Amino acid sequence: MTLPSADVSVRVAWAEDADGIGAVQVCAWREEHAATLPAEVIDALDATELAEGWRSAMVKPGDARNRVLVALERNRIRGYAVTTPSPDGDADPVADGEIAELVVDPDHQRQGHGSRLLQACVDTLSADGFSRATCWLTAADDPRRTLLTSAGWGPDGAHRELDLRGDGAVVVTQVRLHTDIGSAK
Repeated sequence: MTLPSADVSVRVAWAEDADGIGAVQVCAWREEHAATLPAEVIDALDATELAEGWRSAMVKPGDARNRVLVALERNRIRGYAVTTPSPDGDADPVADGEIAELVVDPDHQRQGHGSRLLQACVDTLSADGFSRATCWLTAADDPRRTLLTSAGWGPDGAHRELDLRGDGAVVVTQVRLHTDIGSAK
């Protein structure tokens, strides 16, 4: 007897996916950043406004190598990721790509969406000619760190502090992880 399997996949996002991406972003940020971001920022998150930003970014990306990927369960967006050339000052513009975002809806985590997104990001960055991938994450983000390290990523020693309000009241420490993904074209 064969049990039915879930219809899950990852693909490049379309502008029509913007509403679903915005909804996932609001859910994820409210859970992941509740202890970090000021309450007024969390409360002000608006899926419709975020969707407009996503739609614009997908219709007219700033760089041809900026990609948005979506994790799907049937036709429902369960997560998203963004790949791009690394903007870091110490990055090699030819060799270094970045996973700028890797987000899974909190209600659908631990179902393989993050792993599929991560693999699709690496494949996308490699296809775009990058030989190294990086990803910044909050120093306390153990679940995301576990996902990355279990896939062979490791810290490269870089860290940064983001002053979210500009007054030192809300500072987030991030670490950068990296992995080699092949040879640059």
